[in-house]
Amino acid sequence: MDFKQIQELIKLINKSNIGEISVEDKEFKITIRQKEDHITQVVSAAPPPIQTYSPPPVAQATVADGGHEKSKAAEAKADNLITIKSPMIGTFYRKPSPDKPLFVEVGDEVTPGKVVCIIEAMKLFNEIESEVSGKIVKILAEDASPVEYDQPLFLVEPN
Repeated sequence: MDFKQIQELIKLINKSNIGEISVEDKEFKITIRQKEDHITQVVSAAPPPIQTYSPPPVAQATVADGGHEKSKAAEAKADNLITIKSPMIGTFYRKPSPDKPLFVEVGDEVTPGKVVCIIEAMKLFNEIESEVSGKIVKILAEDASPVEYDQPLFLVEPN
């Protein structure tokens, strides 16, 4: 294997999502690894802020309602909702391309297997499918915004 072939192999690995490759011959052995981004630190740091920001709005809504009956009904309704979460780190898109319609909007019915969004990770576009059946109640992520692993994207009221 000559230097030019090694360069081509490195370029190929960089363009793919392959983490490591080893090539062995009688005369040589070469191992090529992609650099690891320390994404795990970002992932582990992301969920706590989401959890700490969730309770205050509920508490404010309870105070704003002025009555315990309404707040209990709101809590019961919120407890009934199912969250569709991001399975990966990437960029959240609500439509397949700028000139196409949105996958889902608030009030749309979803069924298991229906594509609800796309998450772009490392130049790969991953269709995210609903695993539940129900109605989209709220969209929690902004279009074309970065999302973290396990970040809530949609709230679904199950059927």
